[in-house]
Amino acid sequence: MAATDFKDYYAILGINKTASADEIKKSFRRLARKYHPDMNPGDKQAEARFKEVSEAYEVLSDTDKRKKYDQFGQYWKQAGQGWPGGGVGSDVSSFDFSQYGSFDEFINELLGRFGTAPGGNTRRTYTYRTNSGGSTGFNDFSNFSDYSGFENNTTGAGGDREASIALSWSEAFQGVQKRLNLGHEVIDVRIPAGAKPGSRIRVRGKGQVNSYNQQRGDLYLDVELKPHSFFQFDGDNLICEVPVTPDEAVLGASIEVPTPDGTVKVNVPAGIRSGQSLRLRGKGWPRPKGGRSDQLVRIVIVPPKDLTPIERDYYEKIRANRSHNPRQDLSQVRL
Repeated sequence: MAATDFKDYYAILGINKTASADEIKKSFRRLARKYHPDMNPGDKQAEARFKEVSEAYEVLSDTDKRKKYDQFGQYWKQAGQGWPGGGVGSDVSSFDFSQYGSFDEFINELLGRFGTAPGGNTRRTYTYRTNSGGSTGFNDFSNFSDYSGFENNTTGAGGDREASIALSWSEAFQGVQKRLNLGHEVIDVRIPAGAKPGSRIRVRGKGQVNSYNQQRGDLYLDVELKPHSFFQFDGDNLICEVPVTPDEAVLGASIEVPTPDGTVKVNVPAGIRSGQSLRLRGKGWPRPKGGRSDQLVRIVIVPPKDLTPIERDYYEKIRANRSHNPRQDLSQVRL
């Protein structure tokens, strides 16, 4: 990766490097609401910014990823897989990574500076790429089959190996069987329903053969999901934003809201405020031990941009006869 490809996630979220987890979340929610595709229909630039903001939040909201990002900058992903030849006691924190045109250049110098791992016993990290196409719909993937290769990267001593496996939201929600090409063998792995970012799946006996005892280690699959245009994770729950009109917020309404397994009717109570959330119990993500989490529906009041003459006339009548002043307490504000 060239230095010019580096993304400053702090700048993207408009925060500084000392920002707390709460500040990161608050900034993300503000920007995600601003650039959400539902709020900017047909705006490709806003959609790109929404994806960029989601990517930045995914890294900075994860303590381990943020630590690696702060230390290694544009090479944080590669650093997360381990430093070839680093060994115990190696210190790379003082390196200026911007001087390297690619990660391979950095590795070459690192190998020359620190040498190879003691004994030459290594663990390999594998990156597994699926061809699921990144679908965000909830379709039937029960018959999905895939061959994709692993890329080998030396990471240190041990018989285990790790892989990042990218799933669509549909695959993760329903569970899916994947066919993995390990190079010398092809295996079928069942991904259980409810996998999400951070989920770690252990496949026993599919790691490297230990040169000392000839026993085979395990394969660990780290699940990755691309940002979804509507759903996000809020802990174990799902969260989404749904726009309502001013009259629906004032009078209440019955609206349709998408869930992972279909659309449901939701009653919006009269007088709801923008930013308030409604809880759909049991409509969230599958739990490892059975059942499902909740889905939180955050309400966003969206005024119409273009009014018909009749609509404008009614809104003007409402304004002329309105008795409620939501800013009446502001007159008492003093320094």
